[in-house]
Amino acid sequence: MKLRAVFVFSATVLAVGPILPAWAEPSSVPAQPALDQAIEQYIRSHPEVIVQSLQSYEVKRQEDEVVRVRQAIATHQEELLRDPASPVSGNLNGDVTVIEFFDYRCGYCKRVASAVTQLQKDEPGVRVVYKDFPILGEASVFGARAALAAREQGKHQAFHEAMLASENELTTEEVFAIALRVGLDVKKLEADLRAPEWQAAIDRNHAVAKLLGISGTPGFVVGGEVYSGALELASLKALVAKARTKR
Repeated sequence: MKLRAVFVFSATVLAVGPILPAWAEPSSVPAQPALDQAIEQYIRSHPEVIVQSLQSYEVKRQEDEVVRVRQAIATHQEELLRDPASPVSGNLNGDVTVIEFFDYRCGYCKRVASAVTQLQKDEPGVRVVYKDFPILGEASVFGARAALAAREQGKHQAFHEAMLASENELTTEEVFAIALRVGLDVKKLEADLRAPEWQAAIDRNHAVAKLLGISGTPGFVVGGEVYSGALELASLKALVAKARTKR
């Protein structure tokens, strides 16, 4: 508060000049160099106010960002929850939706994959929406397009889980090898993944992720809030339970 008062006072003086009663003589006003020196001396004598001010600013910035993201989620509910190009698993009519932004080449996404799968088994009321968000290069984009195209053969979930379970680099050859293992017609997949609709879906995911402040993977949206990182099963269950209390 002390620092704020000093800054506000100095800013006022700089912006509009000193405010004087009508009877005051201009010569009684401190010269600008003297005022600057007084402010500098105060800051030198009380350096802690700088830290306090920065901490207060950061808290306020974070609070404002939470509000902004909540508003963005509310505005883009339809796209987040019901984009026809976004694969869905679990209970299609579930009472809580978990939305995951992920990249098939992301190590953290691979780490969290089993927890997301187990969550759907342990929580029969959960619906999961997958948002392909390839951010690790062209190989990631290729993998995302292939996974989305696998829906044409009704094999997305098996292919999705196998891709995340792979410990090999997801080259074109590896993607097609995984496709073959899960029973996909590879020639059809190769043709289907070229459809422009898959890239359009990926582009939409990138756009909404930017609005939500999601820049890395995995990122989750649950109950109107954004959560980042490789969440453990217990954490995902806690978020689902929290979302249910808001209904």
